[in-house]
Amino acid sequence: MTTQQTPATEDRDLIKFLFFSALCFFIGTVHGVWQIQPPVRAWLDSIGSPYGGPGHMIDPLAHAHMNVIGGVVILCMAATYYMLPKISGVALWSRRLVFHTFWWTALGLIGFYSTLMIFGTLEGNLLLAGDLEGMDEMHKIYKPIIATVATIMGMGFWVFFFNVFATVKRAYKKS
Repeated sequence: MTTQQTPATEDRDLIKFLFFSALCFFIGTVHGVWQIQPPVRAWLDSIGSPYGGPGHMIDPLAHAHMNVIGGVVILCMAATYYMLPKISGVALWSRRLVFHTFWWTALGLIGFYSTLMIFGTLEGNLLLAGDLEGMDEMHKIYKPIIATVATIMGMGFWVFFFNVFATVKRAYKKS
């Protein structure tokens, strides 16, 4: 007979990382299936996917970020936050930074993916309509938005790095 273990409160905080990772993999796989459907693939190819033009925002950039950052990196963050205290023998430098890691990275990724999908579609339609001036105007709006959401996502990464490095430093001071 096995006994049910109740996870520690700090470990329960990692459930959102695992759920979000699975959700991102789901979105990424749906995106992957969607982008290979013949009419969608033909449209993406006509607007420059995957090599340039607005099509590259949708395939490969949005697709890859959803799978790699959302699926893999968020999962690796959870695994690191779970294992580091157990391996090092010291508590994480900051539990509050775990919260910040998740929300900055998740919100930044959602914004990044959405921005790529929306502007890739809008600019793609303008390209097909031959409206190069409209594309230039759209790109002026796109640049500050993508920079902002990328910075938000990047903040999540830097908070994570700081928390891990500070924890490792504490572990080495202890030993």
